[in-house]
Amino acid sequence: MLALEVARNLFSTFQGDVLLVELGSLSDPDLVAAAVAGVLDLELGGGEISAEAVARAIGAKKLLLVLDNCEHVVDAAARLAHTIVRLCPRTTVLATSREILRIEGECVYRVPPLEVPPEHSDNPSDVLQHSAVALFMARTKELNVDFSTVEEENRSAIAAICRRLDGIPLAIEFAAACAAMFGVQQVARGLGDRFRLLTTGRRTALPRHRTLRAALDWSHELLTELERCLLRRLAVFQGGFTLEAATAVMSDTGDAATAVAERIASLVAKSLLAPDGTVPSGRWRLLETIRAYALEKLAASGEAEQAARRHAEFFRDFFAAPASNAQLKSGIGDITCCVREIDNVRVALDLGLFPARRPRRWDRPYGRVRAGMDATVVGG
Repeated sequence: MLALEVARNLFSTFQGDVLLVELGSLSDPDLVAAAVAGVLDLELGGGEISAEAVARAIGAKKLLLVLDNCEHVVDAAARLAHTIVRLCPRTTVLATSREILRIEGECVYRVPPLEVPPEHSDNPSDVLQHSAVALFMARTKELNVDFSTVEEENRSAIAAICRRLDGIPLAIEFAAACAAMFGVQQVARGLGDRFRLLTTGRRTALPRHRTLRAALDWSHELLTELERCLLRRLAVFQGGFTLEAATAVMSDTGDAATAVAERIASLVAKSLLAPDGTVPSGRWRLLETIRAYALEKLAASGEAEQAARRHAEFFRDFFAAPASNAQLKSGIGDITCCVREIDNVRVALDLGLFPARRPRRWDRPYGRVRAGMDATVVGG
């Protein structure tokens, strides 16, 4: 949506053609060049439709080419964009993807989630000033339900919905549609089973945008098996994790910390992990919605008990390690480090030491997960 809005704003002053190529419905990367050629109505003659052939046909035309939803064909889209930019001096490519194209000359804009109201706001009227709430209100108003003058109780529920959904626009649109039918209080109470509740996407949307689960299934299917394994095991962490902690829950795979670090970087690039804002670097977290999805995958994998046990053992050793005199003198720094892990300690005590209770307690929200990057990348 953001790329389309950029294209609309540029259209009146661009002095050239602005064309959209929707790649989301393609299942074969080899069809990317052909899809672009079809939208541009290019005369390519006989033979294979290649990136070079498309670029030669575009030539010196003044063109803004929008490639939307590149993530599942990212290699082919990157080759095409690189070739066009190299051979067509008057063409600009605007691409959207969950990960960057990694080509020469690419400028990346990472799109953060919408702003959500803080958990404890002094002024309830400030709720309406946040972009996540504004989207919620706009979508419900389209459905002839106006929450703009709701009482404080409902306003608080709307704020809680937006926070629980991490400011993710698609999830908020689903929630707004449900609220228009069932009310905000019912939706706020039902988010514990958000994948069953949030299923009211637009009929004209791509299939993966019609339910929240379908949207996450789409991203999950694009991962390698090793990335899927790491993602589901990271769901045992509440409130963030370090590389050392992630390596501990993957210890049975034989992966060294460097291999785990590479997969963490890949999941960050694919917008499934976000840096934890509590420290400058070296710590990550799952958004609450993605964590709920990953917990389902972990339970289905049969690895939940092992992951919980390794999680508990890691934090047992973390807090049992003897401190040196230098560490003891650091005072506040050590306390901050320990406090940061309090939610993980609670999870370790509950899940690691009381396995009989685990099936009922996987989704217990010990701490509120802060909203963060849900990057859509625009490169060109």
